[in-house]
Amino acid sequence: MAAITLENVSRHFGSVAAVDNVNLNVDAGEFVTLLGPSGCGKTTTLRMVAGLEQNTGGRIAIDNQVVSDANASFFIPPERRMLGMVFQSYAIWPHMTVFDNVAYPLRIRRKSTQEIAEKVKTALRLVEMENYADRPAPALSGGQQQRVAIARALVFEPRVLLLDEPLSNLDARLRTQTGDEFRALQKRLGITSLYVTHDQGEAMALSDRIVVMHSGHILQIGSPEEIYRRPANRGVAGFFGSPNFLPSKVQACAPQADGSFLLTLDGPGWVGPCGCSSALAVGTDVLVMVRPENMRIADKASIGAGEMSWTGPIVQSIFRGTHRSIVAETPAGRLNIDVPSVHNPAVGESITLAADSKAVWATPTN
Repeated sequence: MAAITLENVSRHFGSVAAVDNVNLNVDAGEFVTLLGPSGCGKTTTLRMVAGLEQNTGGRIAIDNQVVSDANASFFIPPERRMLGMVFQSYAIWPHMTVFDNVAYPLRIRRKSTQEIAEKVKTALRLVEMENYADRPAPALSGGQQQRVAIARALVFEPRVLLLDEPLSNLDARLRTQTGDEFRALQKRLGITSLYVTHDQGEAMALSDRIVVMHSGHILQIGSPEEIYRRPANRGVAGFFGSPNFLPSKVQACAPQADGSFLLTLDGPGWVGPCGCSSALAVGTDVLVMVRPENMRIADKASIGAGEMSWTGPIVQSIFRGTHRSIVAETPAGRLNIDVPSVHNPAVGESITLAADSKAVWATPTN
C-alpha cells in the first residue's frame, strides 16, 4: 500500500514549471529521498505533499486519502494532513524548553496534560534526549536541536514524516552521525519518510529508494546501488562523483538473466564488455561510465577476459589523504583513477588501468 501517491503533479509559477508532471509512489514504512541540485523541484514537491504549496496540476494522496486534486479544486490544509515535518532550520523556539518545544503540537490539538507528559517523554526517549527535557532550547548543540525537531515531528504520531535538508546545518562528522542515528530510528519505528537533500552521499546512506530530479522532472527512481551503478543517462551518472565518460560503439549485444544486456564495445584504443539497461543495435554510439574508484592499476598480464583496460602515461597525481587521484593520458582520452594513497607512481610513468565489466555501465549518447 502506498503511503504517499503523486499522480501527474505539477506546480507552475506563472509560465515557469517548478515541478512538471511528477509521478511517485512511496510505500508504507519506506524511506525515499528526493535528490537533485538547487532549483530542481525537490523542495517544492515536498511542500506540496505537506500542503505548504498547492499543486496546480495532478493529484496527491496520503494513505489512500486524496489531500489535493487540482482538477477538482480540492485541497486539504496542512494542519489536517497528519504529517510531521522537520525543516532545515529546525524551527526550534528559543524561548521554550525542550519539553515545551516537543509538547507544542499536542497543546494546539488540546490534548490533556497527562497525555502530553507521556507522549513527550516517549518522543524524547526515542531520540535519546529525555535527560534534556528542562533545558532551554538555546543551550543545545546543533545536533541536539535537530533531535528535538525530530521528536516534535513524531510526538503526535504522524502518518508520514517529511524532512527538508535537516542535516545541512551540521558539520560533516555530526551530519554523518546524526543521519545514521535517524535512519536507525526510522527503521525501528517503520515510519514512512520523504526526505529532501542535495547531498549524494547522504541520500545513498539513508534511503531505500532515491528519486533523482532535474528541472522539475524525475530522471530516475531506484535503490541507491541501482542509481549509482546503473544510471539511466549521463545526467544521473554525472550527479554522483566525477565519472569518466568514454565514447564507444556497440559490436554485439546479449541479454542477461537479471534483465540487463551485455555489450561488446569498441572504443578508441580499447575493446571490452559492458553492461547496459536496454538492447542496442550493432553500431550504436554509447557513452561508457567508469568511476575512478572502480579502476585499478594493473599489469597487462593480469587483466582478465571480463575486464576493460587502457594504457598511457600519468599526467597528474594529487595526494588527498584517504586516496591519491591520478590522471592518465590514454587513446580513449584522459582518465581519472583513485588509488590508495600509499601508491605514488611518478608523473610520466606509463600505466595500465583496468576495470571489471560489472563496474562499468553504458548509456545512450543523447
